[in-house]
Amino acid sequence: MCEQFNQQLKGFKEELQKLEYLNSALGVLYWDMRVGIPRKSVPYRGQVLGYLSGEIYKIQTSDKMKNYIEYFNNENELDDITKSMVENAQKIYNQTKKIPEDKYKEYAILTSNAEAVWEEAKDKSDYNLFKPYLKKIIEFQKEFIGYWGYKDNKYDTLLDFYEPGITTQKLDKLFSELRDAIVSLLDKIKKSKVKISEEIFARGFTKQDQESFSKYILKKMGYDFDAGRVDESVHPFTINFENKDVRITTHYYENEFRSALFSCIHEGGHAIYEQDIPESLKGTMLGNGVSMGVHESQSRFYENIIGRSKEFWAFFFPEAKRRFNQFKDVEFNEFYKGINAVRPSLIRTEADELTYSLHVIIRYEIEKALFNDEITVDDLPQVWKDKYKEYLGIEPKNDADGVLQDMHWSGGSFGYFPSYALGNLYGAQFLNKMLKDVPDLYEKIKHGNLDDIHQWLNENIHKYGAVYKPADLIIRATGEELNAKYFIEYLNNKYSDIYDI
Repeated sequence: MCEQFNQQLKGFKEELQKLEYLNSALGVLYWDMRVGIPRKSVPYRGQVLGYLSGEIYKIQTSDKMKNYIEYFNNENELDDITKSMVENAQKIYNQTKKIPEDKYKEYAILTSNAEAVWEEAKDKSDYNLFKPYLKKIIEFQKEFIGYWGYKDNKYDTLLDFYEPGITTQKLDKLFSELRDAIVSLLDKIKKSKVKISEEIFARGFTKQDQESFSKYILKKMGYDFDAGRVDESVHPFTINFENKDVRITTHYYENEFRSALFSCIHEGGHAIYEQDIPESLKGTMLGNGVSMGVHESQSRFYENIIGRSKEFWAFFFPEAKRRFNQFKDVEFNEFYKGINAVRPSLIRTEADELTYSLHVIIRYEIEKALFNDEITVDDLPQVWKDKYKEYLGIEPKNDADGVLQDMHWSGGSFGYFPSYALGNLYGAQFLNKMLKDVPDLYEKIKHGNLDDIHQWLNENIHKYGAVYKPADLIIRATGEELNAKYFIEYLNNKYSDIYDI
């Protein structure tokens, strides 16, 4: 019995390892498409990606995989890792098997080509260039939902890909509470007499100087450059091929100092999570972050809760003044308030910490309406404008600043956006527990010691990879279910101080 079990486990892991190898190869090709591929080669690359996706499909839906899943489902005493391996493989098998192979490959080719078209459409600020591709992507996903099925809401099926267990019912409650709190605080800030200047960040910072400073901070955070690198892309992202090759990208603007810096800190949070995944999880398909919400908790925690704190800049601001003559006449409080200025804006990735979640809630409501047939692809530009005017009091004048600003839809990542706001909630809840475990945390940050943060996150989150579901992980780490109160308290405390409310 024991020998048979071990043989079955060995064979099962070999199949999962094949999937990891293929996914790694796909990842390298995707990274290359985003950072340097010649435009004329995009169609052929799409064919290559389609072929590799087909090979993945065959392994995920093979009789061999089915037999392994059935065998282990009949075993009663599985350890946590093996149990999660089987559950994960079964979920993928069921999702993939229900899609005809030709549809699976056709969709992979469509999305790989759509991303290049999106870049061109955004560059030209022309939604009509991208609209036919977006329409096909959404039609495919609606067809896939028909194969997969759904319980209460069609959109729940897509949400589950990025945040297992989350539903529109849960998000409506969390986001309603969060939205009301942000709008209330934003109203108080608008009435505040405190005025914050941001011109100090538009003084012409060279790409080379920004890159050097960003890498300095990434090293202090614990990002391992021997297992990663920083490149440029239109839209910053993190990608991992294994725990020893986790790469990030950013985009530099000479007249906006904060953009590349905070995107590097953000992507660094993602990357550190992946670099910390233990070797023991290789070959299990669990050697990655458990969900996009938890992943975003790591990036947004580092970017905002730590990276925009007084204590963080108590250490890094003197170094910034040494490196950048543009800050020679800038006082600490002017800089600190400047990086935390609240100003409703059109671009999600450039949004301040307070209003950022409103950008996400807008996208959540749009996606939910799209997949419940309440709006169409033709309606999107106007719906986008209307919601920005309603929530933030502003509206885009062109497609690039509006409906085309994010790359997610070109890759078919519907259901992803809520992860960003969930990340804010997770992050604040992690902070609350971290401060109980490390009471002098902020004092250490003031002296440039970020190691305790890295260690706590590794011990409570990173080392588990995708072994535990998000709802179980948050309870393991904090002792509570996910809620919005800690993030709301954090925002009120921080911005009441900055704006003298």
